[in-house]
Amino acid sequence: MIVEGEGLMRLSESEWQIMNALWQRYPASARELIERLPKNINWAYTTLKTMLTRLVAKNVVSERKRANTSIYEPLITRSKARRNALQSLMDQAFDGAMGPLMHFLIEDQKLSKKQRQELLQLLQNENSEK
Repeated sequence: MIVEGEGLMRLSESEWQIMNALWQRYPASARELIERLPKNINWAYTTLKTMLTRLVAKNVVSERKRANTSIYEPLITRSKARRNALQSLMDQAFDGAMGPLMHFLIEDQKLSKKQRQELLQLLQNENSEK
């Protein structure tokens, strides 16, 4: 069961890899998850289990036992994790302000004409829904 929680949760790069594998299909065992990780990640089974224990401690993943096997499920949605990551980036690099972040994305990253149009459309849709 995925629950939208309060507060800012931060995931490390390795934790993102695990969560992406878990969001693909859950519930899942550690053995199932290790098979879904990108091919360039060659973690030992014990490393993955340690990382899963940390995610459980962060209340990002739940763990339950099925016989002698731990089964894991995400407690947050991918969308919530992305919002938290964006908020963390905004807080650290842009003093928590959306304006400088948007300016950076538009000006410094040289958005293509199509990307600018998509961004404008999203903003217009957001304004029309309020």
